[in-house]
Amino acid sequence: MLERTFKLKENGTDVKTEVIAGITTFMSMAYILAINPGMLSEAGMNPQAVLIATALSAFVGTMCMALLANYPFALASGLGLNAYFVYTVCGAMGYSWQFALFAVFIEGIIFIVISVTPVREAIFNAIPFQLKKGISVGVGLFIAFIGLQNGKVVVDGSSLVSIVPFREEFHTNGIWAALTIIGVFIIAILYVKKVKGAVLIGMFATWIIGIICELTGIYTPVAELGLNSTIPSGFEDFSFASIGETFGACFSSAAFENFNIADFVLIILAFLFVDVFDTLGALIGCADQAGSLDKYGKLPRIRPALLADAIATSVGAVFGTSTNTTFLESASGVSVGGRTGLASVVTGLLFLVSLIISPVFISIPNFATAPALVFVGFLMMSAITGIDFNNPTESIPAYLVVLVTPLVYSISDGIYIGIIAYVVINLFAGNAKKINPLMYILATLFVIKYAFL
Repeated sequence: MLERTFKLKENGTDVKTEVIAGITTFMSMAYILAINPGMLSEAGMNPQAVLIATALSAFVGTMCMALLANYPFALASGLGLNAYFVYTVCGAMGYSWQFALFAVFIEGIIFIVISVTPVREAIFNAIPFQLKKGISVGVGLFIAFIGLQNGKVVVDGSSLVSIVPFREEFHTNGIWAALTIIGVFIIAILYVKKVKGAVLIGMFATWIIGIICELTGIYTPVAELGLNSTIPSGFEDFSFASIGETFGACFSSAAFENFNIADFVLIILAFLFVDVFDTLGALIGCADQAGSLDKYGKLPRIRPALLADAIATSVGAVFGTSTNTTFLESASGVSVGGRTGLASVVTGLLFLVSLIISPVFISIPNFATAPALVFVGFLMMSAITGIDFNNPTESIPAYLVVLVTPLVYSISDGIYIGIIAYVVINLFAGNAKKINPLMYILATLFVIKYAFL
C-alpha cells in the first residue's frame, strides 16, 4: 500500500529512509510549537490554544502535502508572517486578533482559488531556471544563518552581527554556541563517512552532550536569554478545552469591530505577497535539493503542493493560528534521503503526537537543531554550480537573490529584488524577447510594493 501510494521505488527511497527523513524534518521545525504560542500570546491569545492550533494545522497541511502532492515537505505557522500578525495588525494597527485571523482565513481562500487555477503555477514557471538556482542558494544561506543564530554562534554586535564572546559567556551562550559547532562537526564527519541518517544522529548526539553539560554544571539554563533546560520536563495531560477560545474566532463579532476595508485590503496584500513568495522560495529550494525540478526548472505536481499550502492557511485560521507556509526546514529531511510524501506523513503524525508529549519536543534545544540547519545550507550551496557566471544577464540577478535573501532575512525580498533585476538588466541589454511577460507584471508589482506598501 505504501509503495502504491507514495511510489517509493520510483523515487529511489524506502520506508526506513522516509521515516528518518520525517523525524528529522519534525525535529528541525519543532521549535515553532514553542515560539508561535509565545508570540501570538502577545496579541492576547491563549498560548495553549495557539499550541494546539499550531500542531493541528501543521498536521492538516503536511498531510495534504503528502497525499495531494507526494512531496517530503512540511508546513506550519510561518515565522515573519506571525510577527506581522502580532506586531503590525494587532500592534501598530490596533486590530483584534480575531480580525487578524479573519484576514488570514480570507488570504487562504484566495490562495485556494489561485492554486486550483494556473496563476501560482504560472508564477513559479515564469521564474528563469538560473534565477531559481540563485533562490535555492539564497535559501540555503538563509537556513544556515538561522542555524547560526539559533545556535548562539552569531549574536548582535557593533557590526550588526558578530561571533558570541565565548569566554565571557561560557556557561550560557558560549557553551550553547560551542555545542552548535560540535554538532556541525559531528554531522559533517558522519556525512563524510557516508553514515546514513548523519543529520538525525548528529542532532541526537549533540542533544545528549548538552544534557551531560547541564547535569555537570558546564551549562546553566537562563530562560530570560532563551537558554532553556535541555532535559525534558516530563509528560503532562494536555487539555483540548482551551482551543475553544480560538476555534472559529475568525468568524466572531470581535473580528468585525472597527472594520476598515482599506486596512483590510492592505493587510491581505501584505499577507499574500510574503506568503506567495516565501512558499515559492521554500519549494524551489527544497525541490532543487531533492532533485525534483525537471531540466526546465519546473516542479511536477506543483499545483497540489500549492493547494496544500493554501488549505493549511485557511484551516489554521479556523483553528486559531497565523498563516501556514511550507517550511525551509523540510530541506533537513530531504538531506537525509526524504523524497516522497511518506516522510511528510511521519512529520504530520509527530505534530499530532506532540500534543500529548509536548514537553519532550519543546525541550529539543536549538543547539541540537541548529547544526542540521547549518549543514543543510552547505548541501543547498551545490545549486550555485547551475548558475552560468559567464552570462551576466542571468548570473547578476541570481547573485542578487543570493546576496539579499540572508542579509535582509527574507526569502520574499530576495525573490522580489532578483525578479526586478532580471527584468531591468535583460530589458536594457536588448534581451526583451527572452523575458516571460509575467515577469514584467511581477517586477512592476514589486516596484509598486516597495514604493507604496
